[in-house]
Amino acid sequence: MSQSDNSFEPNVIDDEMLQKAVEEQWPEDIRKLAKAEGINFKDVMELQLSFRNLSFNNIEVIEGLDTLVKLQDLSLYNNRISKIEHMDTLQELQIFSIGKNNLTALENVVYLRRFKNLHTLNLTGNPLCDEEQYMLFVVAHLPDLVYLDFKLVSDTTREVAISNYHYLTDLLEHEEAQALAQLEEKQAQQKELEYHKTAFVEYLNGSFLFDSLYAEDTEAAKLAYLPGVDDLLQAYRKDFVSVCENLFNYCLKEHEKREAEVSDFYEGLHEVLTANQEEGRRIILDFENQNKTRLDEIHHASSHDTAESMRAEYNEDILQLSETLMTLEMQMVDQLEELIKEFERNIAVIASTFTENVKGMMTQCRDLENRHHEKLLEISISALEKSLKDELNEELPDDVREFLGDKNTIVNMVNKSHKIHLLKISMRECDILLNMYRWEASVKEKALQNEIDRNRNRVKEIFQYIDDLQEQLDNTQIPELTE
Repeated sequence: MSQSDNSFEPNVIDDEMLQKAVEEQWPEDIRKLAKAEGINFKDVMELQLSFRNLSFNNIEVIEGLDTLVKLQDLSLYNNRISKIEHMDTLQELQIFSIGKNNLTALENVVYLRRFKNLHTLNLTGNPLCDEEQYMLFVVAHLPDLVYLDFKLVSDTTREVAISNYHYLTDLLEHEEAQALAQLEEKQAQQKELEYHKTAFVEYLNGSFLFDSLYAEDTEAAKLAYLPGVDDLLQAYRKDFVSVCENLFNYCLKEHEKREAEVSDFYEGLHEVLTANQEEGRRIILDFENQNKTRLDEIHHASSHDTAESMRAEYNEDILQLSETLMTLEMQMVDQLEELIKEFERNIAVIASTFTENVKGMMTQCRDLENRHHEKLLEISISALEKSLKDELNEELPDDVREFLGDKNTIVNMVNKSHKIHLLKISMRECDILLNMYRWEASVKEKALQNEIDRNRNRVKEIFQYIDDLQEQLDNTQIPELTE
């Protein structure tokens, strides 16, 4: 089948194609298992979408590979691909075969620089291979490449390539370094933001909250033209941001306190559980050491009656062991119940203190807004009176001068702006408090559920162990009853 034959519709890489390709590369027994349980593409390390049948020789665009994050070996041989793209997630790629496609531009190779583990590349059969400087260009731009088109890259070729194209690769390295620095900065900012979210203080540092008050407040934008409003606004901004910074720092410290409280609880829990588990193992070990020959003695008893008597005694010992282990577990339940109750009390105090302090600081924000509103109203009415007396000398936009003609209009504008600000302050306060309530409920529920699950599993373990002992005893042969 010629690659130039266009009688077939182009294929797209989708989950169905990936699944079929992966299945075809597995042995029959593994293939059956994969079909039954499904394929997790995140675990696939090798994939061939090269020519096998008509499903795999008409791909025109590289796409649909995002989930193959562990892929090391990829073959797209014998398709109709004209551009290397959409492979950014394949950061573990080591071997890449894209020979016999429609790649015409050497610049396609530059895209492959992002794959730091790539050591083997096959491009044979592509139009770009006919370029005079093809090999040197590829080797220069992929300096870590070991094999190109099934041939070992020699040190001499590498030196010549780097020398010939250093003017391009130096520029690329500079751009890549800048891009990497920007990416790292962005990732650091995102990490910091995520940490702030866990402390319920995202965008409380700086002027974010203050700016949000005015983001959609068109009335405030008009009022800002009035004489004296700008100075008033700057003073308001300074005081408001200061309160936000205090709130931000307080919440971060409280987050650390909450984390420490939870950590201390689980450390204490672990110590208690470890001691209990060691005691349980000691009890079982003592039982097994004392009774390791009992079954053999029962089996070889001198008579049936003796064996039955021994069996009954051993059965009593097993029941006693069961009672001892269950008593130990009930003691553990009581002890953990007290620990959890104390933890819940501590968490409740932390949450209550946090809530009250947050409310107090948000009240400071509202007080600042109220004082600002009063002063703004005074300035606005004063400007209105001066305007009516034609004593307002400032140059004002026409729409601003319009509302200065009526006291009700300007009072309504100031009040409307004030309500918008108070609403946004209350909404931010509500977000913080709701997050605290959710956190408190979550940690309490987790501690309780963990204990329920632990107790349930431990009881199952005890029952299973006792059942195993009983089964061993029941299966032990004893001398037959003689007449």
